[in-house]
Amino acid sequence: MTITSESLQVVFGKAKPFLAVVFLQAGLAGMDIISKAALNEGMSNYVFVVYRHAVATLVIAPFAFILDKKIRPKMTTATFLKIMLMSILEPVIDQNLYFLGMKYTTATFAAAMANVLPAITFVMAWCFRVEKVKLMSIRSQAKILGTLATIAGAMIMTLVTGPNLDLPWTRSGPTNDVHQQPQISLQHTIKGALMITIGCFSWAAFMILQAVTLRTYPAELSLTAWICLLGTVEGAAVALVVEKGNAAAWAIKWNTSFLAAIYSGIFCSGIAYYVQGVVMKKRGPVFVTAFSPLSMIIVAFLSSFILSEKMYLGRVVGAGVIVLGLYFVVWGKQKDYKSPSMEIQEDIPVKQSDASKLEVVANNVESDERLV
Repeated sequence: MTITSESLQVVFGKAKPFLAVVFLQAGLAGMDIISKAALNEGMSNYVFVVYRHAVATLVIAPFAFILDKKIRPKMTTATFLKIMLMSILEPVIDQNLYFLGMKYTTATFAAAMANVLPAITFVMAWCFRVEKVKLMSIRSQAKILGTLATIAGAMIMTLVTGPNLDLPWTRSGPTNDVHQQPQISLQHTIKGALMITIGCFSWAAFMILQAVTLRTYPAELSLTAWICLLGTVEGAAVALVVEKGNAAAWAIKWNTSFLAAIYSGIFCSGIAYYVQGVVMKKRGPVFVTAFSPLSMIIVAFLSSFILSEKMYLGRVVGAGVIVLGLYFVVWGKQKDYKSPSMEIQEDIPVKQSDASKLEVVANNVESDERLV
């Protein structure tokens, strides 16, 4: 069997969405690792959020100005107020709480807790009547069961530590004493979990508001640039208040802190938006969401090597329950993103089967009449 260039192109075309989401999740996992290392070195999470969005604004704004020139609608007061609210919800509230929670816990814990986001989004969308739920539908039941499972998994991760898995490369030694993490108390774990969970609520509200705003302002790059710009200004105001009198917190050094700001700004607020948009157009948001636990697995693996973070059985079990619940929610939402043509195709066999059943019933009635 000969392999032609055309067949290779077909295979590569089918594999591109998978390669893209794996690349995306690996990049987001890298952000967690680098950000945790920067926070461990004493970088202020408030200043880090400001620098991250300043970099993102400088990167995205030129592309938004050029590529959205023909499709960018006129800015209205209502749209601008929505953008201001979005820039408070995600860049300021969510990210500051997420990194504060990471300070109290570990990068692996933060990445695992963030997997409750799809379930929180589902609950909020249900409350705001954006999401339809039919209690007698098996897919709606899967959404509810998955939401409860993610909450249970988050509680297991928070309250149950379990024995240390004692991985060889996480043991104290001359090579990793610098990055060895202190023992995390239950109080810090609860604080970190609450902060990350509240941040996920803010993130979910941001996504719902973003979906609503895009209906009247359908210029994704321009909207992203505005969010990053206003997030920089609002985040700077918060950082100036919190870090008042601490000028050293704003100092830029050529170390992990500088790398974290540049990397997260360019990749997580630049390339990530583009990759998600391209993949969603071909496979839908369910496909992208289904790969989110991959980031947690990568973070857990890398942080145990780079940061010498200890792995506990209770947190592994809790993370597994969260992932299971996530896939219940994703499976329940899968039908929401099917095209009308697919739904018509699904309805045709049902109608044919119903017709065949009627024919069988009619034949039985005729046979009974003949016997009579």
